[in-house]
Parts: sequence; C-alpha cells; structure tokens
Amino acid sequence: MTGPFASMREPTYFILAALQDDPLHGYAIVKRAQELSDGRVRLTTGTLYAALDRLTREEMVRVAEEAVVNGRARRTYELTQRGASALHAEAERMAAAASVVSNRSGRSTPAGRVVPA
Repeated sequence: MTGPFASMREPTYFILAALQDDPLHGYAIVKRAQELSDGRVRLTTGTLYAALDRLTREEMVRVAEEAVVNGRARRTYELTQRGASALHAEAERMAAAASVVSNRSGRSTPAGRVVPA
C-alpha cells in the first residue's frame, strides 16, 4: 500500500469504523463492529482490548472518558485524526482492490470456468 499506513486486518478496520461517528465503550464497540461487518467480525474481550491498547499506542484512538460504573472502570474510546486517516486510506485501498475484479469484462466459458488472459 502506498502512503503512511500499512494495510490492516479486518477486526482493526471495523474497530476504527465503529468509532467513526461517536466515542464508544468496549461493549458498544464490539456490537457496532459486528453490526457494520454483517456479523463477520465477532470480537472477544481480550482481542478488543489488545487491539485498543495497540491502537492507542499508535495514536489511532484515544481514551475520551474514564468513569467508574458499578465499581468497574469504564473507558470510552474515540477515533483520532490519525485513526480516521488510516481508516479512509484502508477503505480506498480495498475499493481499488475490489475494482480490479468488478471492472473486468468477465471472460469466462459457458461452463463458468475463467479463461486465462
């Protein structure tokens, strides 16, 4: 990929996408990522918080608010400008990759086998 951002794994993409509109706490990120991915991304607690720790270190997300709810710390995360830029760069990369397939004439045989170009 060209530019300052490396391509990202699907869970990371949907974590960042979940934070596009509003800051969210962990459980809400899990639910939103699952919804945005049509159920493909199902984050476990361990996977989510490991990713959020990494994304925080990489300055893609930050803790927007921290509160104690029912005796437990609850952090709300928000997307940073760097995270938004990385998310948009990844969306553009995926769109360009998809266009390689979508824009082809689809040379195939009547049996449905693809003929080498």
